Amino acid sequence: MTNWRWWMCLLLFVATTINYMDRQVLSLTWKDFIAPEFHWTDSDYGTITGFFSIFYAIACLFAGKFVDWMGTKKGFLWAIGVWSLGACMHAGCGWVTMTVQGYESIAELTALTGDAAMAAAGLSVWLFLVCRAILALGEAGNFPAAIKVTAEYFPKKDRALATSLFNAGASVGALAAPLTVPLLAQAWGWEMAFIIIGVLGFVWMFFWVFMYEKPEKSKHVNEAELEYILQDDKNEEKEVKPATEEKTIPFLQCFGYKQTWSFIAGKFFTDGVWWFYLFWAPAYFSECGYGMDTTLGKMLVFVLYLIVTVLSIGGGWLPKFFVEEKGMEPYAGRMRAMLIFAFFPLFALFAQPLQNASVWFPALIIGIAGAGHQAWSANMFSTVGDMFPKSTIATITGIGAMAGGCGSFLINKGAGVLFTYAETQGSAFTFAGFEGKPAGYMIIFCICAVAYLVAWSIMKTLVPKHKPIVVK
Repeated sequence: MTNWRWWMCLLLFVATTINYMDRQVLSLTWKDFIAPEFHWTDSDYGTITGFFSIFYAIACLFAGKFVDWMGTKKGFLWAIGVWSLGACMHAGCGWVTMTVQGYESIAELTALTGDAAMAAAGLSVWLFLVCRAILALGEAGNFPAAIKVTAEYFPKKDRALATSLFNAGASVGALAAPLTVPLLAQAWGWEMAFIIIGVLGFVWMFFWVFMYEKPEKSKHVNEAELEYILQDDKNEEKEVKPATEEKTIPFLQCFGYKQTWSFIAGKFFTDGVWWFYLFWAPAYFSECGYGMDTTLGKMLVFVLYLIVTVLSIGGGWLPKFFVEEKGMEPYAGRMRAMLIFAFFPLFALFAQPLQNASVWFPALIIGIAGAGHQAWSANMFSTVGDMFPKSTIATITGIGAMAGGCGSFLINKGAGVLFTYAETQGSAFTFAGFEGKPAGYMIIFCICAVAYLVAWSIMKTLVPKHKPIVVK
């Protein structure tokens, strides 16, 4: 049997890695490199990250349907091409701001005060919002396309493992970014960091064009591997006609199924937690005195995502163990695994209290919580393949990603406003024994800690047991 399906998984892993590197360039450069030039506040950054989430959510609503309509190969090419262009465009925001405002150098821009500084900040925020919108438009296609490829190339019992492996690209991207982006920003300016990371997507497109075909058409997949990939179709053909698999569920009809709302709930309550860690962890360490322009700051973020990368692989192994060793059906095995992973984020409750002992404790704790999210996410994505026909998987994934984007908007924009308010109030703002901005962080960490148990309870209530959608 050939193993071409794992080469497809590798391509998805690399695409997801690039996706998260592009997404994280801003979080690693804004506090120490961009904010001094444009006079941004936490609220300004919260606006940019929050509205990125909204743009992403809106795009996700249609991205999945676009991939199902366009086809996996062309749909993925369009997605990564658009987001790579958007990533590179960030580099021009400084030049446009200087040109419009009439300044001749960055030094002049940095030296602004009062109303002039506010004007420069306002214009630059709008420019970054445009670039983030284009980035979000393309990135919205990554997971719908990747989950569709996984469903095409892997039987149900292997999908959680395959998803956890390619989804580890999110952790690896977040791991590689703090090692590369600050160095690029220090050496050649933050603009080149956006350009160099953005160009990686165009390189990936070359390999995708020549390597991807559906398994039935791929010259790299022999009969033995194809039979392994399609084993679920043969097992179910007595219950569901093969032609049924090719019918697409109309977009609005998707919202009539409890299975769709289960996925929506899972994404809405938990995606924002991961994005909060992704967007705010570097700023959090900067608040502790270890910015991305320091060696320790880079190491803190690196260790955080190293923990996420290593531990999250278990997200694919555990349900496979429940299915093959314990005899559980795939959906029941996934839900049991997700319940276990839902307890990992509870460690976030201790991040702020232990920060006073050592800044390494928050890095370790957020890493464990983040690993729990990635393991949870890999299994939640796989539930879509358990329930829906392959022709509709990208659509449902996009709908869920839209819900996740909405949840991310609320937590990221809310965090930015909360942190700015808490900082201005100082000791007058308290929570759980903390004052000022630390109290704000403690509030958000508490929300992050319980989100997964809430999400799991709703999902289990809506879909207590395996119930696939049959298109008649």
